[in-house]
Amino acid sequence: MKAVAFGAFDQAPAVTELDMPEPASGEVRVRVRAASVNGFDLAVANGYLNGAMEHRFPVVLGKDFAGTVDAVGPEVVGFQVGDRVFGVVTKQFLGDGSFAEYVTVPVAVGIAKLPEEIDFTDAAGLGLAGTAAFDSFNAAGIGADSTVLVAGATGGVGQQALQLAVRAGAEVIATAHTAEEIELVGKLGATRIVDYTDDVAAQIREAYPGGVDVVLHFAGDGSALAGAVRQAGVLVSTLVQSPDQIPADGVRVVPIYANPSQETLDRLAANQVKGHTTVTVQRVYDLDKTSEAFRHFTAGTLGKLVVTID
Repeated sequence: MKAVAFGAFDQAPAVTELDMPEPASGEVRVRVRAASVNGFDLAVANGYLNGAMEHRFPVVLGKDFAGTVDAVGPEVVGFQVGDRVFGVVTKQFLGDGSFAEYVTVPVAVGIAKLPEEIDFTDAAGLGLAGTAAFDSFNAAGIGADSTVLVAGATGGVGQQALQLAVRAGAEVIATAHTAEEIELVGKLGATRIVDYTDDVAAQIREAYPGGVDVVLHFAGDGSALAGAVRQAGVLVSTLVQSPDQIPADGVRVVPIYANPSQETLDRLAANQVKGHTTVTVQRVYDLDKTSEAFRHFTAGTLGKLVVTID
C-alpha cells in the first residue's frame, strides 16, 4: 500500500510502498478515504517525540481518519466490513498512521460509525480537533451566563470549541487578526474579537474589567492569557500537561489530553449532522502532496487541511 512514512529518525517522511497491515485482536482495518493534518503529525515528523513514545519503524504519519472497514480482527464486536467509520489512531506506540491507503485501529477507543450525512472529507477533520474541543468545553463548565475567550479560535480545535460555547448560550470572544480570520469567527458566532498580535489579556481587561469566566487556551502564551481570567475562573489548555506550567493565582488551570472515546465521537458526528457545529475544510490534497499540506499547516491555517486517498 501507499503511505507517508519515514524509516529512521534522520529521514524525512515520503510516500512509499509498505505491506498491507493486518488487524490484530480487537482491531479493524480501515480503507482510508481521507485524513487531516494535525500539529501532532508535524511533531512526530520533526523528531520531537523521540524518547517520548516508542517508534516502530517505518512510522506512518497521521492521526485523523475517515473511511470504510475493510477487515475485522478477532474479538471485535460492533463493527463489520463495509461500515463507514471515522476517528483517531490511538495506540501506545508510533508506527500505524492514517496517511496511508489502509490503517489498523483498535475498536476500544478512537473509532465510531460515520453517518451517511457526513462525507469523508469533513469527517477526517472532526476526530482529534473535535475531541479536544469537546473535552475542553466540558471541563470548563460553560453555560448560558459564561463569558468565554477562545485563544486560537481560527484553528480546528478553536473553531469547534467556539461553536460549542455559542450553542451553550455563552458570550464568546475570539482571537483573530486578519480580515479573513475576523470574518470566519464572526460567522461561527463570536460576539467580540481581540487581536492576538497585541496584548490579549489587556484587551480583555479593557472590555471586561473583572476578567472573563473561562479562557480556552489552544494557542498563544498561557501564562499571559491567565491575566484575562477573573478570580475563581478557569483556564483550560490543550497545550500544557500540568497546571504548574501556568502560574495563575486564584485561577483553576485544567490541562486537557483529548480522549476520542466512541461516545465522544458519536456526539461529534451528531452535532455535525444537526448543524450544531461544522468543520471548515480549507484545502484538500492528494496523498502524494502530503508534504505540501505540512508546509501549509506550518504557515498557518483557517481550517482543516485534508488529504484524500482514492
